[in-house]
Amino acid sequence: MNFGNLMRSAHAFGASFFFTVNADAAIRRSPGSDTSRSVDHLPYYAWPDVASMALPKGCRIVGVELSEDAVDLPSFCHPRQAAYVLGPERGSLSETMLSRSNHVIRIPSAFCINVATAGAIVMYDRIRMFGGFAGRPVQPGAPVEMPVAAYGGPLYSGGEKIRGRKKR
Repeated sequence: MNFGNLMRSAHAFGASFFFTVNADAAIRRSPGSDTSRSVDHLPYYAWPDVASMALPKGCRIVGVELSEDAVDLPSFCHPRQAAYVLGPERGSLSETMLSRSNHVIRIPSAFCINVATAGAIVMYDRIRMFGGFAGRPVQPGAPVEMPVAAYGGPLYSGGEKIRGRKKR
C-alpha cells in the first residue's frame, strides 16, 4: 500500500519516473492504492541492485535517511535533476546506496515516519522550491500578490536612455 501511495504522489507532483532497487516481487506489482494508475503515465524501473541503477546523465541521487550527518530538508537546495531514494520501513539505506548518493537529507522529525509520507514531504519541498510560488508572507495568511518579473527598460550607452530615463 505504501508503494502505491508513493507512486501516486510521484505522479501528482510531476515526477519524470520512479523506481525500486532490490524490491520484493510483491512490492513491484502496481498496488491498488495507486488510484492514478501511475504506471500508465510514468516510466517505472525495477533495478535488481544499486550497481544496476542507470540514471539519466547529470541526475543526482539524493538519499533520504534519518541520520545525524544528513542535511535537514528545510535547509537543502534540491538539484534540478535528481532521483530520491528512500529506505525500507523499519530499515535504512544500504551502505552501498549511501556511498552512491550525491546528497543525503533528512526530514527533521522525532522518529522515522511512513515511507510514503516521507516521499510526499520531499516531493512537496522540491515543488515548493522550484514551483515559482510567492515567498512565504511574514504574517499569517496568503501573500498579498504574486511577484512579477521586472526586467526594466532597455539600457543604452553614450548618454542615451538608462532604464527609461535620460542619463545626466
